[in-house]
Amino acid sequence: MPASSLKQDQATGLRTMTRPKPVRVIAVTSGKGGVGKTNVSVNLAVSMADAGKRVLLFDADLGLANVDVILGLRAQYTLQHVINGDRTLEEILIEGPSGLKIVPAASGVAGMADLSPAQHAGLIHAFGELTFPVDTLLIDTAAGISDGVISLIKAAQDVLVVVCDEPASITDAYAMIKLLNREHGIHRFRVVANMALSAREGQDLFKKLVRVTDRFLDVTLDFMGTVPYDEYLRKAIQRQRAVVDAYPRSKSAVAFKNLAQKTDSWPAPTAAGGRLEFFVERLIQASQLAEASGL
Repeated sequence: MPASSLKQDQATGLRTMTRPKPVRVIAVTSGKGGVGKTNVSVNLAVSMADAGKRVLLFDADLGLANVDVILGLRAQYTLQHVINGDRTLEEILIEGPSGLKIVPAASGVAGMADLSPAQHAGLIHAFGELTFPVDTLLIDTAAGISDGVISLIKAAQDVLVVVCDEPASITDAYAMIKLLNREHGIHRFRVVANMALSAREGQDLFKKLVRVTDRFLDVTLDFMGTVPYDEYLRKAIQRQRAVVDAYPRSKSAVAFKNLAQKTDSWPAPTAAGGRLEFFVERLIQASQLAEASGL
């Protein structure tokens, strides 16, 4: 091989090695509280970390930060300290099971659209300065369909909707999907049935949702499976541990591990917008658009 070609191949290989790998961004949402969304977020994140993924879990419930509580962890600093410029993002991270990294929520923080341009730039810079590689950013959103929740979901590549067998859960999940589809052009949603008494009940729950969305919306719903009602999950919550860590052979733990495996078959994230600072840029843009349109 000519020397020039060898140098060119080496340069290409070096660029490939140093180019940041696209980060998968998954928003976990529900439309309402009380469906176990944070438990799904935490156990999915721990399961992915167990499987060798480098996972960053963003507790984005600014009104009721509880990821650290569920895992029995104490956050000395929060995202508020990053926004204020008092700490770097790496300095506020806390570590969970299997090397999971957690961004603690900042309760009471103003919505993204209310931050100043300097704070916007600082937050983007903070995510861009992370020195460790991340495969997946998992966002535990707040309940409801506030501007902040919608902005986070729009900034993600995959949307995982958690539903349970309650009329209000189906109604609110549909309202969330309808808003994201008609107002924001999102057409694909993943659905997990939580706290179901059986796999059949979980499938029936999904079918109820599909019957309504097929009739009124232009969306595709993918069923990701059922997380069964499990006493071991309740025991894990009391012990402030993830059930996949405390009781790895329990029915719910197995379901969460299966869900984590299914994410491997999802389309790979694209390089465009795949780095963490680009996620924050998309988040800010979505917030500003929501504010400008009065949504």
